[in-house]
Amino acid sequence: MKNQEVADLLNEIADVLEIKNIEWKPIAYRRAARSIESLPEDIGLIYNKRGLNGLTGISGVGFGIGKKIAEYLETGKISELEKLKKTIPESVINMLDIPGLGPKKVSKLYNKLKIKSLSDLEQAARKGKIRDLEGFGEKSEEDILMGLELVKKGRERILLSTALNIANPIVEELKKLKEITKIDIAGSIRRRKETIKDIDILIASKSPEKVMNYFTKLPEIKTILAKGSTKSSVILKDSINCDLRVVNEKSYGGALAYFTGSKDHNIRMRQLALKKNMKLSEYGLFNRKNHYICGKTEQEIYSKLSLVYIEPEMRENTGELELKKPINLIKYNSIRGDLHLHTTWSDGINTTEEMIKTAINKGYEYIAITDHSKSSYVANGLDEKGLKRHLAEIDILKKKYKNKINILKGSEVDILKDGSLDYSNKILSELDIIIASIHSRFKGTKEETTSRIISAINNEHVNVIGHPTGRLINQRNPYDLDLNLIIKEAKKNKVALEINSYPSRLDLKDTNIRLAVDNGAKLIINTDSHSTNNLDFIEFGIAQARRGWSENNNIINTLPFEKFMKFIRKE
Repeated sequence: MKNQEVADLLNEIADVLEIKNIEWKPIAYRRAARSIESLPEDIGLIYNKRGLNGLTGISGVGFGIGKKIAEYLETGKISELEKLKKTIPESVINMLDIPGLGPKKVSKLYNKLKIKSLSDLEQAARKGKIRDLEGFGEKSEEDILMGLELVKKGRERILLSTALNIANPIVEELKKLKEITKIDIAGSIRRRKETIKDIDILIASKSPEKVMNYFTKLPEIKTILAKGSTKSSVILKDSINCDLRVVNEKSYGGALAYFTGSKDHNIRMRQLALKKNMKLSEYGLFNRKNHYICGKTEQEIYSKLSLVYIEPEMRENTGELELKKPINLIKYNSIRGDLHLHTTWSDGINTTEEMIKTAINKGYEYIAITDHSKSSYVANGLDEKGLKRHLAEIDILKKKYKNKINILKGSEVDILKDGSLDYSNKILSELDIIIASIHSRFKGTKEETTSRIISAINNEHVNVIGHPTGRLINQRNPYDLDLNLIIKEAKKNKVALEINSYPSRLDLKDTNIRLAVDNGAKLIINTDSHSTNNLDFIEFGIAQARRGWSENNNIINTLPFEKFMKFIRKE
């Protein structure tokens, strides 16, 4: 699908226009980009079927933007973007990758200090040349240096969701080859790590050379690094490395375990095998005389080593191999409702009814509509009057769909600097569910931020703390806070901590989830959806929960509706 490509280009036009201090136009480009990112259909197919009229039928896409999209789909470039990029060095545009540096700040750095690259930026920050610029300060220089480190890390690893979007079509294409009897994505993708360095694919086949020839001719491949009879390494057009290995079925389980990792888990497995006078490798499990014992499946290897089977998400050598009985991890079909959904009433792309219909199609028992509160200016947050109108609409839709789904009236309410909430308690009491989240002033001390969140937890109307640590993967570090204390207070006050499934958040992270589970706090897995397509992000939150050793009873939205509401009512 070309949707993300097109959206990225429109956002790039908006960035350049903002750096050039051109107003209004960037808003239109960003609105169109958001709509295109959320399209269920490939924008290329829309154009092929319906031409320019199909493009202008997309929300936020007018005639001018539609023509630029059509130009890209036909020629692979947008001439206006090419012209704009000639007016500003590309290295200046790259400064937008730094967390906290928007186009307006980049414009000041470029025009006032003549900073033209990331290296210029780092040098200026280290020498204290930025602090006196309007809108900056000494803390800004520290943040820029931290941001540069995040960017360096981010260039090495991509988001799990991005990696799956790249890997899955390749696997589907390979499945067309009848010589392939088994195929799996291995590596850190199979373990569902939040960021991925490269893609590993494992295949069982009696015709490895035919498989390799087919693989290395795929259109997704940019460069062939190495091609052998059982292993090939390539660079994909998405600039990520991909390794393909072919083994026989007798060794498939051993190879799948080995190439899934993690490295530390594998080392520990081999140590345990040696203690039992066996040897474990990617070819299977063998006795001391190198006689094959087993290796067709992972399960039989764990069994022969007298170990409980360890799900891939848990394989990090953090105590899983010492388990005496398996943990019944939450299943990918266990969620009964999504309780963090945004609509066109705030910064969502789809209407309330469209979100409801999508939830019904997913088979959910219940959902909550939780648009932003008034202090979220950037997210078009609702003031009290707007909220009242929104709730009236939800009441109508509740009646319309009462036999199909339970709809809760909610809000994602900002936690203000002093720990108070963005709506009065009177307004909050009119809602069915409250998610309290921090959306501004991220840089308080550990004590200040912890106190701020605990104040929200202590509000009797609050049910959930949204994206509790505030991190954005490869973009923004988590807040400095005392998570142990927050977990303790959340448990005491019957407030659930969110596992936010949005791919760039995945907040809480796996180790924090395990801390909450170990200390008896309840969790909730939500998508923070801003479009109907975003509801599919739930799989990433579930994967994160599994990495944190969560079972169904740790996650409140695995409960039937009446039991879920008992928790929400703090009964």
